[in-house]
Amino acid sequence: MLQPKRGWLQRLGEGLSRTSRQMTEQVTSAFTAKPLDQDQLDALEEMLIEADLGPKAAAKITEAFAAQRFGRSSTTEEIKESLAEAVADELIPRQGVFDPLSGPRPYIVLFIGVNGSGKTTTLGKIAADLTSRGAKVLIAAGDTFRAAAVEQLKVWADRAGADFISRPSGADAAGLAFDAAQKAKSEGYDVLLIDTAGRLQNKQGLMDELTKMIRVVRKVDPESPHEVLLVLDATVGRNALAQENVFGNAIGVTGIVMTKLDGTARGGVLVPVAQASDSPIKLIGVGEGIDDLQPFDARAFSRSLVGLTEPHYG
Repeated sequence: MLQPKRGWLQRLGEGLSRTSRQMTEQVTSAFTAKPLDQDQLDALEEMLIEADLGPKAAAKITEAFAAQRFGRSSTTEEIKESLAEAVADELIPRQGVFDPLSGPRPYIVLFIGVNGSGKTTTLGKIAADLTSRGAKVLIAAGDTFRAAAVEQLKVWADRAGADFISRPSGADAAGLAFDAAQKAKSEGYDVLLIDTAGRLQNKQGLMDELTKMIRVVRKVDPESPHEVLLVLDATVGRNALAQENVFGNAIGVTGIVMTKLDGTARGGVLVPVAQASDSPIKLIGVGEGIDDLQPFDARAFSRSLVGLTEPHYG
């Protein structure tokens, strides 16, 4: 399991600052020092929708907020605390754990998502974390369509101290996945991380190739892949919902990684994605550094989303 690094809450708060400013400035100015009434609740729901939390989440969070605050005057801090708790209540059931070192060997992880989602970078950061803890890691460059993707992944492998397997541009990605799984099994690797071609979810041929890759690694280990991580880019906002829906239905996603939360005012989109998905949110990223990919902590995320970056006790 990735270990939270020191200063992570601060970086998370900074990454979500655009969303938190937009949300909390509106909410606290509207609700501070006067009793909460129905008109204000309606306004809150609209604000949450505008922050990309989506209508379903906005309605549930508003309802929970109303149960705590209706008819009362509140301080800014009390409003933020109540809002954070309401968001956390929606997200805690959708919090998952990514822990490849606790499973079978080799633990095979497949990374999927559209081009530009941060998929290759996410894989590289995970490899670096695993090797730093003594794991023997093999990286397979399954995006055989783009030479640049293979080169980028090779840089990450070298940086992480992981072994690397690739094929010439245009080679069969499923064949590479099979060879990588065999190598990982026969040579005693702890973890195999397989990159895949970034694909639009409406390109059926590429989706078919992805299912073929899954079929062939199961010839090596019928229980694999042990994890299928869908990497989503927060900056695309609610388009991430459509990606999750199609990939989730076609492939069988086991966990979601939400990246680029530092580059958007739409950090709230994680909430409707979590609600809509059958798969838990396992990791989130707020920067380019190796330490900027961390386990998803629903409570810490919710507090940062409303501008509370200090830990909550009690």
